[in-house]
Amino acid sequence: MQRALIVIDVQESFRRRPNWAAVSDPGIVAKVDRLVQHARATGDLVVWVLHAEPGSGNVFDPAEGFVHYIDGLEPETGEIELVKTSHNAFTTTNLQQILTQRGVREVLISGIRTEQCCETTARVASDLGFDVTFVIDATATHPIEHRDAAPDRTIEEILADPLTLGTDAVIARTEYALARRFATISTVDEVTAS
Repeated sequence: MQRALIVIDVQESFRRRPNWAAVSDPGIVAKVDRLVQHARATGDLVVWVLHAEPGSGNVFDPAEGFVHYIDGLEPETGEIELVKTSHNAFTTTNLQQILTQRGVREVLISGIRTEQCCETTARVASDLGFDVTFVIDATATHPIEHRDAAPDRTIEEILADPLTLGTDAVIARTEYALARRFATISTVDEVTAS
């Protein structure tokens, strides 16, 4: 086995937040599932990662019941499942050890949020020596407020603010930041056609 698909944080927690109404791709599950089915068919390792914030009382607190995969995604027996508490999928898990023990040299990155957990995982994977393919259309994100924005605004107020960075800009920035430095940028169609 030389390649692994990493599915990052495609979890119900995100759907429970008000900003889900502005997610870049509400159909993210179908795209990730295409990658999962392709990985299974080609014998690639599939690694499932969830984000948890135990004791926080928010939607990422396992006690609240939302730290599980969004309906339509389900690991099969033998696939790796990890729970992280950091932004990237390596720091608070044994992902590097698992990949190394299985002879994985290339990782494909998919999941939620494009510029946060997915991009951070891609950068760390690159630093650890893995070849990284960032499947850009199999990631999703939300608008990002300016650092000086007032707290607790509604999604409508966030979207109306001209200083808010929209999802298209966030995704484009991630492509620019990763390409030719940390990862090869690819699409679901490109990955599944190979």
